Amino acid sequence: MVETMEITPSPVCLADFADLARTVLSAQVWDYVDGGGGSEITLGHNRAALDRVGVLPRVLTGVDTPSLRTRLLGRAYAMPVGVAPMAYQRLVHPDGEPALAAAARAAEVPYLASILGSTPIEQVTATGAEVWFQLYWLRDRGLVADLLGRVRDAGCRALVVTVDVPVLGRRLRDVRNAFRLPPELVAANLPGGRDDLAHGGTPGVTPMPARGGTAFAPALRWTDLRWLGEHCDLPLIVKGVLDPADAVRAVEAGARAVVVSNHGGRQLDGVPASVTMLPEVVAAVGDRCEVLLDSGIRGGVDVLRALALGADGVLVGRPMLWALAVGGQAGARAALALLADELRDALALAGCADPAAARELRTVALG
Repeated sequence: MVETMEITPSPVCLADFADLARTVLSAQVWDYVDGGGGSEITLGHNRAALDRVGVLPRVLTGVDTPSLRTRLLGRAYAMPVGVAPMAYQRLVHPDGEPALAAAARAAEVPYLASILGSTPIEQVTATGAEVWFQLYWLRDRGLVADLLGRVRDAGCRALVVTVDVPVLGRRLRDVRNAFRLPPELVAANLPGGRDDLAHGGTPGVTPMPARGGTAFAPALRWTDLRWLGEHCDLPLIVKGVLDPADAVRAVEAGARAVVVSNHGGRQLDGVPASVTMLPEVVAAVGDRCEVLLDSGIRGGVDVLRALALGADGVLVGRPMLWALAVGGQAGARAALALLADELRDALALAGCADPAAARELRTVALG
């Protein structure tokens, strides 16, 4: 039996989950999840830029109950949304990654599992979710090859390579809080379960202040990406692209999709909002690959905005951690159901029968 969530008052938008999560998480954990890089300029721009995207609805289209169904990487999903990869999910709820993956399965959307997950990938795929595995590049290609085999054997459907973390961004909230992970929380997907590789050899220390561990290679190059494409038979997704030229190079290196992302404002501060660069990336790659948007998505209208700007889908991050913190699997399921309802309403109000129709809408700058 699936647990039910009993919260009073019941959340009516994803922001409500944030308010509730703040009451159940410690101040340090809240800052770890909520915070961004540097002075958090980019973190704020992500939201402000989305709010400046105005969508021109079409009228008299005869649409009242749109379909949300879409295809990503050749597979059918219930809506153009995926759960973004996020590390150490047991930090916010003891059920962690399996609970969020199970919620994604119930919603029929992909779940992106982080290499820094606090639950082994085999336990995540055992939920029956459609799992895409997110990879930070390791110094040892032999370890990468071993991990790829493990990911493939576990049943993952795609490989997502994050390319915007040559070093970990300086996150001032975590520095001021002297934030540390609990010693029992490990990066369960690292080779051999060696959590010290992520924590720089210091047990219980988050990799954020430590700026990465000994396993990760900061000097990832295009030749490495090509090597991955040649040695992995899973669809390759490149996450963390802002410059259209880089998106084109990713396609040339074998990427089936790119994720336009500034890492939720957690890496280089002062870069443009992800949605600002989305139209240029879409124009640059044309129909050679799919394009997803990450960073700042907070509701169904944001998904509509991304589609209207040419995205094939979006990834949702922090709101899913808020919901997980509040109610475990039931909280995450409620958040995804709410997002689906919001997107359905947004499509209907915009006169769109489905996500494909939304990509034909015009947008204007507000304000």
